[in-house]
Amino acid sequence: MPLKEGDPAPDFTMPATRGRTVSLSAMRGKPFVLYFYPKADTPGCTREACAFQEALAELGSIGVEVIGVSKDKMPALEKFADKYQLSFPLASDADTKVAEAYGTWIEKSRYGRKYMGMERSTFLIDATGHIARIWRNVKVDGHAQAVLEAVRNLAQGAAGSQETGKKAATKKRA
Repeated sequence: MPLKEGDPAPDFTMPATRGRTVSLSAMRGKPFVLYFYPKADTPGCTREACAFQEALAELGSIGVEVIGVSKDKMPALEKFADKYQLSFPLASDADTKVAEAYGTWIEKSRYGRKYMGMERSTFLIDATGHIARIWRNVKVDGHAQAVLEAVRNLAQGAAGSQETGKKAATKKRA
């Protein structure tokens, strides 16, 4: 059954660039963007990664991290990160288990030939480990900005919830 907004995010642990390991458990308590892309250092994937890198400062100021995921092996990811100075983790899902759990490892078709490949998709995971937003079959141009806007809305909603909780606590004490 496909994932939907509000579902718990599937667990993962993957090796990532610069000797890091990324996991759902390590991200608990903070929202993050998990995006899946087909192949490092290809035109669309490069534009997407660079757009997320450009949005990273603002995302970070809101407390949101970014993790990119592809089937590429670590040497290719390290080269890609170095070439474009990508500071966020690029994770290797070489066995596609994480992509399968998120429903992004799909059958594709090109020129009548069917094959398995990565669907360009993005998941915004909230601080509780639930999926707040899903973007499937992403078009690269403008996508990072759309994600940034959703993150802003999530942050405003969380701030509003905290403020509502503070007001309720103040009323109880009064």
